[in-house]
Amino acid sequence: MFPLQFLSLFFISVITDYEEEKKKKKVILYDTSMFKRGDLLEVPRTLFTHFGIYLGNNRVAHFIPDILPVFTTDKKALEKMVTNNRLILGVLTKQASVRVDSVEDFAYGAEILVNNMDKVCSRPPFNGDEVARRAEKLLGPVNYSLLWYNCEHYVMYCRYGTSMSFQAYQFCKAVRKIVCSKTSSLLSLLLCLFMMFYLEALSIFGILPTVIIPSTIWMAS
Repeated sequence: MFPLQFLSLFFISVITDYEEEKKKKKVILYDTSMFKRGDLLEVPRTLFTHFGIYLGNNRVAHFIPDILPVFTTDKKALEKMVTNNRLILGVLTKQASVRVDSVEDFAYGAEILVNNMDKVCSRPPFNGDEVARRAEKLLGPVNYSLLWYNCEHYVMYCRYGTSMSFQAYQFCKAVRKIVCSKTSSLLSLLLCLFMMFYLEALSIFGILPTVIIPSTIWMAS
């Protein structure tokens, strides 16, 4: 057996063991009678907030990254709840799908907020059946992008007809604020000057972007 196959089997084994340990812990039960078909559910995860659409009968459709499909096609393994480790590695590899899980697996032990986005979205939501229909229509593998198409883009499209992410917007806003600050631009300009005058091996093709990029940031700050 090839080393890659050994690595794949080892990786799957580690993930499976991790899932089983999680399931041995106390399972939090949720009162699904408070949810209606088409509700937008929201839960905090490790690094961000996760979103889903309630379909009824304790089922939630949600768009979630998952590394496991890279290593196996075993349906039973793939149907198990996506742990934080699988999720984060899925983000890095852009492996994701819209899938249906129980409320318990979707929430992963966290508190659930219902239709919280209604307060911040300027568009009115579709009726519940239409929201659920749109959510179910997109089931299956979907290209994932942390900034341009994530779980929030998915639920916003399903409930309001607009694909957007407040989390991604706030992240980009914070990065822009840091990168375009006067301190950052000054440091990048000083680094540029250092590279120009002290690194003799730097070619003209390396100098040009080194000068243009920090200079542009400096002028824009």
